[in-house]
Amino acid sequence: MTLTPLADTDLRIHPLNLGGNPFGWGADREMSFAVLDAYAAAGGNFIDTADMYSCWVEGNSGGESEEIIGAWMAERGNRDDMVIATKVGMLDGRATLDPANIRSCVEDSLRRLQTDRIDLYYAHQDDPDADQTAVAETFDALVRDGSVRYLGASNFSLDRLRSAQDIARENGLASYRVVQNRYNLVSREAYPAEYQDYLREQGMAMLPFASLASGFLTGKHIPGSKVDSVRGGAVAKYLEDPRATEALGVVQEIACDHVAKTTAVALAWQLSHDTIPSTIASARTPDQLDDLFAGTALELSAEEIDRLSAVWS
Repeated sequence: MTLTPLADTDLRIHPLNLGGNPFGWGADREMSFAVLDAYAAAGGNFIDTADMYSCWVEGNSGGESEEIIGAWMAERGNRDDMVIATKVGMLDGRATLDPANIRSCVEDSLRRLQTDRIDLYYAHQDDPDADQTAVAETFDALVRDGSVRYLGASNFSLDRLRSAQDIARENGLASYRVVQNRYNLVSREAYPAEYQDYLREQGMAMLPFASLASGFLTGKHIPGSKVDSVRGGAVAKYLEDPRATEALGVVQEIACDHVAKTTAVALAWQLSHDTIPSTIASARTPDQLDDLFAGTALELSAEEIDRLSAVWS
């Protein structure tokens, strides 16, 4: 698989951005290492995590995913081969973009990841109580001292993203080059056409999360079925929405035409967007990677892309 540039940075990334969310809860250390080994063996080089993963699990405090990824890179000696993205601003008790908190959290992430730099560092969510100029200055300082290479914004409205970018530009500071919002075939509110246009104008990229709608777009979840998934309950809202089930039907028809899985079609549709060079998806076991990689290789026709785009218009 050919690696592709990430926006206007010098990072070259695989179209499958492996989500580190399950590491440390949905997948233990041994299974996480197996997933990471299989991903790297298939040519993957882009791993997404966050300092909060997985603080929601009883007995965890956050940072478990970063620790596993850091230990894996240290044991494999492959840090220079990987592009590592992590986030700040949503960890329990530290869910702020206060400059002091950013500086403290980045140090913790670097330690857990056992690295001297983070390739892509996100503000995990907007902080309306933080001064945007102070936030921009803090992130810029991290870029200047080499702790962070590039910046991203996650879960930002378009207005707040514009404001942050304007402040960075006016003050000669490092700006966000990547956005990470929820976006998939049946959830498009956080990335409307106006948002897409802005990223094109700015030479920025979108790396969507929840690419498979909590598993709904795998086609495995149907009313009355039991699925072995730690996130199975999250698909209920889609199963109860006629528009979503209709959309899934179109995905299944196209998948049948390609002799492919619905997972592959859903990811291929995302990657057909000119602003999306890579999409985030996670795996709890190595065998789950096959369908994800298939989505990065599947080529949809213009007519198929239009059909899929129209199901949620």
